[in-house]
Amino acid sequence: MRTRFDEELEKLHNLLSTMGAYCESAIASSAKALLDGDMTLAQQVMDNEHRINQIEHEIEEMCLRLILQQQPVAKDLRIISSAIKMITDMERIGDQASDIAEIVTMTEIKPIDAGILAQMARESINMVTNSVEAFVRFDLELAKSVIVYDDIVDDLFDQVKVTLIELIKSGSETAEYALDILMIAKYFERIADHATNIAEWVVFSITGRREIDIS
Repeated sequence: MRTRFDEELEKLHNLLSTMGAYCESAIASSAKALLDGDMTLAQQVMDNEHRINQIEHEIEEMCLRLILQQQPVAKDLRIISSAIKMITDMERIGDQASDIAEIVTMTEIKPIDAGILAQMARESINMVTNSVEAFVRFDLELAKSVIVYDDIVDDLFDQVKVTLIELIKSGSETAEYALDILMIAKYFERIADHATNIAEWVVFSITGRREIDIS
């Protein structure tokens, strides 16, 4: 019975890794579409969003089946319940990557500081990758590092806001894109928040507590 349960947990980890990979790809592609002005790539991100939703449903069904058939307790139950919570955040990450792509398709945005936005995308992807990897590897330290890293993305978001304020004050013709850029930066910031949530659920699956001393 335990062997069967462990096999199902391995499948769960594999599905979560796959879902995480799709999220990473969606973020990277939406950022590239933004920076390159690639409308075709942006549309592909929007068209592929259903893949993330489909895997979410598969994982949800697997977790419910494990609970009903295996009746896990203690640590095993925490792992499964954490996975259910995590996929909600991962689905939202997919949504927000698609939202970025949608903005790209609706207006000819000229990024005012491609460096900051590209860095926000990179850091967000790393956070998503590491949060899912922390769950698969049962790695508490990696999960803690994701939680700490959220401050870096928050700082980058603040830099974008400062840049936009200066742009608007200057009366530059590109100021008309300020709101779109702000929305995109906010989506990257929210993606980082969701990655942090995932890491906190990893902490819960390991320790039984969502909050932990990260000092």
